[in-house]
Amino acid sequence: MVSKRHSLRISVVGVLGAASLALAGTAMAATPAAHVTSPAVTAHKAPAVKAGITATPSVSSVRAWQLFRVTGKTTGLKTGSKVTLQQKQHGKWVSLPASAPIARSGSYSLGVKLGLKGKNDLRVVNGSTVSPVFSVTVR
Repeated sequence: MVSKRHSLRISVVGVLGAASLALAGTAMAATPAAHVTSPAVTAHKAPAVKAGITATPSVSSVRAWQLFRVTGKTTGLKTGSKVTLQQKQHGKWVSLPASAPIARSGSYSLGVKLGLKGKNDLRVVNGSTVSPVFSVTVR
């Protein structure tokens, strides 16, 4: 006849053995198997979106130092990164102290005041991504 102590020992050993097998199985499952990617799988990846910026001024003509807005949308640029307004001065693009973060939707809005009278060529930039040039006349 089997004593109580002996049967308790057998059940404990059985439980420990099952637990160790379960842990070993979990450890093996956690280790990823080598994954071979077939050409058919890689062909279905979405193409990278080309970075771009649009820019539209709220007015075409303003008085000197009058506030106006430049709004637009971006594609392929990181949310929260800044877009900056640039003005062409003496043949060179100069960054103005007007910048705004890109919203989650990809849009932005800049408040702008210009003081150089005449036709001002402007653009919006983020790194090497540049919007088309647009003009605002300051009178």
